[in-house]
Amino acid sequence: MNAAKTLLNFVLSGTLLGVLVASWAGPHFIGWYNETPLATQTMCNLPKVVHEVTSTLLTWQMVGAGIGAVVFLVLGILFSVRANRKAQREGTHTPPPPATSQPAP
Repeated sequence: MNAAKTLLNFVLSGTLLGVLVASWAGPHFIGWYNETPLATQTMCNLPKVVHEVTSTLLTWQMVGAGIGAVVFLVLGILFSVRANRKAQREGTHTPPPPATSQPAP
């Protein structure tokens, strides 16, 4: 159960980080991608442009969330495996606790 909590924490952290990175980098990329060549003036259908830009930003946020979740899931698995191996190595080298003597009734 502890490993599942650790993996869930890693996945949620990666998802949040992915959304934050996409939210920060997305507007810069979208602005660059939708920039008119040679700075010419254009006429456009503004509601359609707003819809497309918003849709693109949300799409990239979902992509960022997915990438972050997968990357942090892999990191969480590696972290859990490494922690288990370390615990097993330490468990084999530690002596058993001393026996306590119980008084006879």
